[in-house]
Amino acid sequence: MAEHGAHLTSAYSAEIPTIFEVLAQDSLMSIVRPAVKHAVRVLAENRPETFSWLLQYFDELYCLLDFTVQRYYLQKYGASFAENFYDLKRVPANSSSSRLPKTRQWTSLVCLVLIPYVKTKVDQMFEDLRHRYGPSGRISSGHHPAIRKFLQAFLAAYPYVHMTWEGACLWYQLAYMLGQGRFHSPFLHLSGTELRRLGEDDLPTQQDRKHVSWADARLAQRIGIITRKSLSAAAVTVSTSLSVGVFFLQFLEWWYSSDTNAPSLTALPIPDPPQNDYQGSSCICPLCARTRTNDTALSVSGYVFCYPCIHGYIQKHGCCPVTGFPARTDHMIKLYPPDS
Repeated sequence: MAEHGAHLTSAYSAEIPTIFEVLAQDSLMSIVRPAVKHAVRVLAENRPETFSWLLQYFDELYCLLDFTVQRYYLQKYGASFAENFYDLKRVPANSSSSRLPKTRQWTSLVCLVLIPYVKTKVDQMFEDLRHRYGPSGRISSGHHPAIRKFLQAFLAAYPYVHMTWEGACLWYQLAYMLGQGRFHSPFLHLSGTELRRLGEDDLPTQQDRKHVSWADARLAQRIGIITRKSLSAAAVTVSTSLSVGVFFLQFLEWWYSSDTNAPSLTALPIPDPPQNDYQGSSCICPLCARTRTNDTALSVSGYVFCYPCIHGYIQKHGCCPVTGFPARTDHMIKLYPPDS
């Protein structure tokens, strides 16, 4: 009896992936997104009249693409794309069943696609508000009082919410690594599923499928054979392309990590001093001609503007308003004077 129990325990442990496997599949999708975004950015900058909309709606388009891919893999393999890539599968928590029911597939989709999308948009909103109103978080009086209070509360509370979430993720990973938890992330816990390694029973088999030779098949059967083989070939092609594409996107992310395609700032000519009325003042914004707020320098030219002024101008015109040099929003540098 003890030997039988030890055998069951060792077999069960063999099914549970290690912390390195689960973290590897997590990092796979975290690498894919920035690599795809960089490829889209390069495409949009080279052909802005045709592909600029791809960068503008990237989050929504990527969410739709991610939803399509993850739904296909959850229905066919019972795992996400990254989990299947590392020979893992999802099983219902607190259940002896090895198949993933429809309800667990949809909850997994919500945790894999929808919640990360919402978190990305909230992070972007927080960063935009923090850069727009500075570290003090003082919202201008131009907003409705209720909206102003909400934004101020959001700026004050979100860093603690984000810290709590990251702490929870770390706690789940430590508990899983020490064998004290079945879930390595809160997302997996919320979906009600656990990760297991693929076994022999999960491999496709042809033994139970009725085989009909081409010579003995009728016309309708031949059409069915051609259709099945075509769909199978298409599925294998898509799956292989995704796997190869992952490595290609990882290479792109590494290759463009230093933004080698961006023009060197030292290669640009030194701009002439402006000939406007604000030339003699060091605290006037060249765009609004008023005292600057939230000082922001443009690295391609060195001129300093108000953050809302230069942010809106670059998004609309894509250049420095003083020198005309090509500029992007990532060329903006926030300045923090000593008296701030």
